[in-house]
Amino acid sequence: MAYSAEVVQRARARLAQAREDRESENRQHLAEAYARVPRIREIDIQLRRTMAQAAQAAFRQGSDGRAEMEAVRTENLSLQRERVRLAAAHFDEGFLDETPVCVRCGGTGYVGSTMCECLQELCRQEQKKEVSILSGSRETFNQFRLDYYSDQFDPGLGASHRMIMEKNFQICRRYALNFNQNAGNLLFVGGTGLGKTFLSACIARTVADRGCSVVYETAGRLFSKLEQAKFNPTEESRREANKFLECDLLIIDDLGTEMPGQFVTAALYSLLNDRILEGKPMVISTNLNVDEMARRYSPQIASRLHGGFNRLTFVGSDIRIQKSKGI
Repeated sequence: MAYSAEVVQRARARLAQAREDRESENRQHLAEAYARVPRIREIDIQLRRTMAQAAQAAFRQGSDGRAEMEAVRTENLSLQRERVRLAAAHFDEGFLDETPVCVRCGGTGYVGSTMCECLQELCRQEQKKEVSILSGSRETFNQFRLDYYSDQFDPGLGASHRMIMEKNFQICRRYALNFNQNAGNLLFVGGTGLGKTFLSACIARTVADRGCSVVYETAGRLFSKLEQAKFNPTEESRREANKFLECDLLIIDDLGTEMPGQFVTAALYSLLNDRILEGKPMVISTNLNVDEMARRYSPQIASRLHGGFNRLTFVGSDIRIQKSKGI
């Protein structure tokens, strides 16, 4: 999965710091060992000397060279065994191991040209942290409460609010847990305070936790960043705008709350069209119905939102009001 340049940069900085900390710790342990057991320092000096002798012997021809190599090897192994015995006698296990922060890549973050698992994990953590900051929440699916929705049958809907919302919840949960590039798009439609933002944040956190790049933005902030990139282009503004096209999952919260205008309509059409053509999944929440979308933006945008997305209708009573009443 693709990560933004900023996420990878932060992850690499964390790995570099961890590598530096480990190397500093190893140096401190070695200095302590030299001070407490001077013989270990002598052994290390002798080991470096035997390595140099082995390199010289490797260039010599005939039996003399082989004999010298074998003698150097025997001495080197004897010194290593003595060092291990001294370390075990005076220090805790592993005190002088000098293991790198990652044994697979040595702390570089890459095995050849492939990103190592250690750096991938740090990218995943940074991505998850970024999503938490953007969504301003730490919601999880386990915290979703169906008891806020009435279980009384609604003849107009053919089901109770709770039944409808339980179905929406299960769809969102499966979408997040099984997310891939063929996941498709979700459109959350309904009034305020019905859980659209909550479930959007749950999807964002779960998908990011699976190692995918997620961008979560309110509609107002998204169009503001796109406008900045178009009319006041800088390297940073262009990078911010590119995130919306390049991320594995784009989540737009509260579509319809931004200031309307020709730029917003054109930018939304272009963003929807580009991501749909490239098969890049989106989750969009809005308080607008299809007719309101057509009037606010354009019939073409309304058609893409309702034709290219799996529409989930949110029903019930405003949960924020229920909470304010202590329900």
